[in-house]
Amino acid sequence: MTNPIDVDYFQKVIDKIDPKVDYADIRVGDSTNNAIIMKDGKIDNVDTGINFAVSIRVLKNGAWGSAYTTEISKVEEVAEKAVQLASKLRSDVELTKANPQEDVVKSEAKLKIEDVDFDEKIQAMKDANNAAVADEIKSTSITFSEAQSQNLLLSTESMNILSNNNRLIFSMNCVANEGNIMQFSHNSIGGVGGFEIVQNADLNEFGEELSKKAISLLDAKTPPSGKFPVILDSELAGVFIHEALGHASEADIILQNDSILKDKMGEKIGSELITVIDDASRKDGFGYYKYDVEGTKTSKNTLVTDGVLTSLLSSRQTAQKLGMESSGNARSPIKDQPIVRMSNTYIKPGDSSFDELIEDMHDGIYLKGSSGGQVDTGRGVFQFNADEAYTIENGELKDHLRDVSLSGSTLDILNHVVGVGSDFNLSVGFCGKDGQTAPVGDGGPHIKVSEAVVGGSQ
Repeated sequence: MTNPIDVDYFQKVIDKIDPKVDYADIRVGDSTNNAIIMKDGKIDNVDTGINFAVSIRVLKNGAWGSAYTTEISKVEEVAEKAVQLASKLRSDVELTKANPQEDVVKSEAKLKIEDVDFDEKIQAMKDANNAAVADEIKSTSITFSEAQSQNLLLSTESMNILSNNNRLIFSMNCVANEGNIMQFSHNSIGGVGGFEIVQNADLNEFGEELSKKAISLLDAKTPPSGKFPVILDSELAGVFIHEALGHASEADIILQNDSILKDKMGEKIGSELITVIDDASRKDGFGYYKYDVEGTKTSKNTLVTDGVLTSLLSSRQTAQKLGMESSGNARSPIKDQPIVRMSNTYIKPGDSSFDELIEDMHDGIYLKGSSGGQVDTGRGVFQFNADEAYTIENGELKDHLRDVSLSGSTLDILNHVVGVGSDFNLSVGFCGKDGQTAPVGDGGPHIKVSEAVVGGSQ
């Protein structure tokens, strides 16, 4: 269990450097992290650690100075170091007007790290693994990761936020092999909470479904290539909207002239059926947080409204440069500088059932899941690999397909959306940017696209 952070001590540090700078904030993190890796039913590695870090950031004469330490005895020393660094520089950094918050955020966890011993966590992994055992399954791997933290944010603008957080993810991979054909399946469960997330999951079904999926892909056909009407399931639709549109809407990417959305605010960029939201305040999303690392309170941020670009993702610094208010998307580990990151990014559900989406498709492709890909936010092009797919003939699912890719232009796909499902799902995962990793959620409903390029992903 993490130790309570001495708020009064860190407030004195802030008060001491306040007269010397234009702005300063101090972030303190005290966390416990556990990770267990199981390979082929046997425990491969168990890691546990307690991490403490303090980061101090100061703004003076338009320039940032920052320093961090993992030793409580050096906090005042690194604070002065940050002031010295900023004093040597001149720049043009400005921040949006502060909205000081004072709050204590409670953890959403019902079962915290100290409430459940390692044996129970390992048994849960064994249950999922045993459910996946089959002759065709040649390898399995499971990763269980949990973090419990207490974080403090103080600033010279009277920001005082103490947050208690728990986050857990349980991921599994299965590899099926037959002859010279090898197929892979992956899935994760997780959320902002404790071990109750695992207890509430049906791990037998979780492992069995993954095994069946990998095995079924051994007999799947290779895909046709060309332009087809397509259906994307919620996972692939979520990955598309995260990678292709979400990153392009990040204000720092736009300021770097590396986004197709630059200067498109208020313009139609997609079908009127498409509304895209980034919402860090959703407690059911893996990317949940009540305040970003600058103390901006989060809320639902509608990036695209009925096909029109209506908002962006920003920090206080990037928002000031673009003449807007911060959206509350400044995120980073304690030791790193805040950058603009997504949280829970998704497509708003529509009104169509799955049957209604496919009923008039005579020759289409249904793509499910995601197994990686790449995006160029500046050129607005992408290529994703689906976990699996099915042909659609006269409104019915037919041949099972493997090794399928989807590629094209972000804006073309958005403009060719002709149907949005009424279902909804958020996936759990992590997003990397500038060497930093952040927990995120992405998803939405099934979506129907009138034309997209499909091909083999091998």
